[in-house]
Amino acid sequence: MKKARTKWAVLLAVLLVAAFGALTLANGIQTDHGNIAVTEGVIDAYRGEGGKEHLGRMTYKLYTPKTATAEHKAPGVLLLHGYQNDRETNAAYAIELARRGVVVLSLDEYGHGFSEPGLRERGYVNHTVKVNYGEDSIETGTFKKAGGTVRYRLLMNFSNLSFFDDHYSKDDAGNEITDSSCGGAAAYAVLATMDNVDPTRLGISGHSMGTWAGWSVAAAFAGTDIEPRATVLQCGELFRDSVYDTSKIHFNNVLLLQAKWDEFSYFRDYQRVVDDRLLTSDLRCEFLGATPEMAAWDRTYGTFSDGSARRMELLYTNHRLTTHHSHGLAVALDWFRDAFGAESMKDLPATDQIAMGKEWLVLLAMLLTLLAMVPLSELLLTVPFFAAIPQALPPKANIKPRKKWWKGAVITLLIAGLTYPFMTQLGHALLPLPEGIFRMTVGNGFIGWYSLLILVMVVTSWTGWRKAKKAETFDGWYGMGLGSEQAPMKISWGLLGRSALLVLCLLGMVYAVVALAGVYLLDLRFIWPFFKTFTPARFGQFCVYLPLFALFFLLNNSKIMASMRTEAAYEKGAKGFFGAWWCNALMMVGGVLLIVLIEYVPFFLNIGPGADVLFGSTFGGPFMSLLILFVPQVLVFSLLGTWFYRRTGSVYSGALLIASLAAWIVTGGSAML
Repeated sequence: MKKARTKWAVLLAVLLVAAFGALTLANGIQTDHGNIAVTEGVIDAYRGEGGKEHLGRMTYKLYTPKTATAEHKAPGVLLLHGYQNDRETNAAYAIELARRGVVVLSLDEYGHGFSEPGLRERGYVNHTVKVNYGEDSIETGTFKKAGGTVRYRLLMNFSNLSFFDDHYSKDDAGNEITDSSCGGAAAYAVLATMDNVDPTRLGISGHSMGTWAGWSVAAAFAGTDIEPRATVLQCGELFRDSVYDTSKIHFNNVLLLQAKWDEFSYFRDYQRVVDDRLLTSDLRCEFLGATPEMAAWDRTYGTFSDGSARRMELLYTNHRLTTHHSHGLAVALDWFRDAFGAESMKDLPATDQIAMGKEWLVLLAMLLTLLAMVPLSELLLTVPFFAAIPQALPPKANIKPRKKWWKGAVITLLIAGLTYPFMTQLGHALLPLPEGIFRMTVGNGFIGWYSLLILVMVVTSWTGWRKAKKAETFDGWYGMGLGSEQAPMKISWGLLGRSALLVLCLLGMVYAVVALAGVYLLDLRFIWPFFKTFTPARFGQFCVYLPLFALFFLLNNSKIMASMRTEAAYEKGAKGFFGAWWCNALMMVGGVLLIVLIEYVPFFLNIGPGADVLFGSTFGGPFMSLLILFVPQVLVFSLLGTWFYRRTGSVYSGALLIASLAAWIVTGGSAML
């Protein structure tokens, strides 16, 4: 026993040391090995003219090259992230710009990251536009009233900007788009007044939702002494000049990075595909200042000296990966250099990039930390209180025959996959949840989907229970992973309680690593904000969403890992583990993989995204683009669930751990009303 404990203790120490080693290397990259100072700060946000109402504090991350001083002022760039992301999503742009001598401020926008003001401070109105702004009309039905929940109206107005004409930005009920910069205008003003920043050489770059914020910041400071010299839109939407006052507002040197496979219809001008037909539309030609015959991808029109430079760069990537696309980043770096003047930035080739190394290292740190929960659990299970958790798996008598197992697996993945686009979007926008309590927009999407699946699992489990009860080998709740070996016909509340405390200890270790990573101003993440320390408001949201997530994963793991356990569950060693895992993983992620194929195969065939083609653009967008991150996330969940079921003989530890991690992910940094 002592030898085993020593082995697990050594493994735990090795994994944690390796995780901190990866974080240290990641910090070396983000600081360019001491050439960039990385700090954070806060900005007070206010509402209304004169800033009479204090909304709370916004947080930002500042990248300051050592060459930027009060005597040698540097250019400055404001970075604005997309919907459901945070300031760290901009890391690639921040690191590479700072390496070239630019001071970079990366903001947590309203409702994201550590900032306090909610996303609803952006504002909303009771109408929506179904085409690009300026191409709409009441007669064609492209400008129409919008009702429903506040979050629905907010989401329907992401394209609606506060500098647009009152016809768009206000309604007859007194609502208005109050700050479509999502706090970006206040952050830009702070950047412009820093003593080491040259206020005549300022720029903006935003991704997705951040492009609308970027347009809004540029409009707010147009014609002033600190107007931006360049704006880079990473998946941006265009609009007609007729929707705002062109006598007062102009935009200098705008670069649009266009994703070939963008899942959001408004970034494709509501067309199914991105091709030359989009390039030569009236709207795009107006943007470029070119005729359809002259319009081309990857070509600069106009001149930087008078602010008329325009370019559309076609990137062969999807929406979410655009902000990490090396070619797109290189084009953006050259764009800022040309706008600021070549002498203002360090002479470093745009293709010389190191930022993605940081992203891979923090991913490695995250995976090592999650893996460290295994040896920690083994150590804890030797403690007398927790030693009562492990039990033998139920007898093999009730293992389903292969044909019956496959039938159940196919039904499971079809139900999960085919309900995903509809129920996530329903929960995201229209499910009538108390919005003062359920404030996480993407979390609400998963609540919609999970609620339906919970209902399906309850019905099918009850039906299966009634049939199995007639068999002599019936093993009750024990066979479902919810009972004990000693009392198989009862739910084991004692086992549940001990498992919950075990999970709390494991989460405590992960949270400690996340908190220590904060010393470097790093998260455990990859592209998406996965694990961040909680603000009080976000911890409250974690407590709100956790019960429903826990119910879902308890039923899900009971159905998949216990009731449909296979022969491999009883085999020891790696062969048994992976034999059980692939079966569990297939049922947990197979339905989502089906939707991935439905979404992207038609897209890559230049037909259009599958959700748009089959169901309409309403069911495309955020939850389709999430799939690229959701699939590997669920695969990790299935690994953890499989380990803990085989180790403990019940689903409690694995399910509660997975539920806690999932609830943490959706409440830690993503959009909050």
